[in-house]
Amino acid sequence: MENNELILQNNRLYLHHSFKVDKGQSLNRVDKFLLDRISNTSRNRIQNALKSGNIQVNGLQVKPNYRVKPDDKIEVLLNFPQYEHTLKPEEISIDIVFEDDALIVVNKSAGMVVHPGHGNYSGTLLNGLIHHFDNLPLNSNNKPGLVHRIDKDTSGLLVVAKTEFALQELSKQFKCRTVDKRYVALVWGDLKEEKGTIDVPIGRNPHNRLQMTTFGSTELGKPAITNYQVLERFGQTTLINCTLHTGRTHQIRVHLKYLGHPLFNDIRYGGDQIIKGVTTSKYKQFIHNCFKILPGQSLHAKVLGFNHPYTAEKMVFNSKIPADFEYLIQRWRNYAHQQCMD
Repeated sequence: MENNELILQNNRLYLHHSFKVDKGQSLNRVDKFLLDRISNTSRNRIQNALKSGNIQVNGLQVKPNYRVKPDDKIEVLLNFPQYEHTLKPEEISIDIVFEDDALIVVNKSAGMVVHPGHGNYSGTLLNGLIHHFDNLPLNSNNKPGLVHRIDKDTSGLLVVAKTEFALQELSKQFKCRTVDKRYVALVWGDLKEEKGTIDVPIGRNPHNRLQMTTFGSTELGKPAITNYQVLERFGQTTLINCTLHTGRTHQIRVHLKYLGHPLFNDIRYGGDQIIKGVTTSKYKQFIHNCFKILPGQSLHAKVLGFNHPYTAEKMVFNSKIPADFEYLIQRWRNYAHQQCMD
């Protein structure tokens, strides 16, 4: 077997696997032949690749029922370079809060990337997961075990599937919006209402591909709904609870910016600037000291609830706010108390 990285660039296809069938090979369906030779895949995934024309025999597309013959050359061609999706097992410490034969619940630290991509090809959560667990099922994006993800600088709970059935069933729950996802966030400003709902479509920012933004209709953006509730007020910032009813990229970050209350220290959405408060040097120094406490946006995925894929039992996990985030909250609590005393 050969694993090549980059071929057929003009056609925007890349060679991922290549096999030369042995002379003694008996007639066998091509999907079964590949299933026996490619790890971390399923027959359904191989059949879909065949139907899409991503598997060729002797340079020609074949049907799923094609039977391989001796000396056949079989190639698996996909529309992304292999190196971007190659995972190497790495011994990385992972905070596992629950595990059984079907799934794993992980408490991810802020600063850890969930999966390789965009220059982060090592040190990710997935690099650590495949070191600890063998044969995790591949999702639709060829990411082992991943049902969902959270941003690099967001800490908190993730569920990872250990079987193909668990992956399918958990993915259905996320798609049908039956999963309980609750976050704690520190935002700039003093929200007017104690609680509210943000129901505004979100899509890719046409002027900055690294950002998402809100749109006036679902013609350009996808439906996105976030509920929020105030937990504690500090004057210039507010601690809130957010419940997601959809799972759009950067949803909480974008929705809170839309309200005029970006997440504290959210570099991508303007929260790393002094938005509220006085202009004294003492206050500026206080803010900059607070910025140094967390690596990015002040957001923690605190609660995750779903039905077990095999037993249908309701499972709810509640994680502690990380120590550095808790310290940041206490700094703002002390600041607000001091303001009341002055």
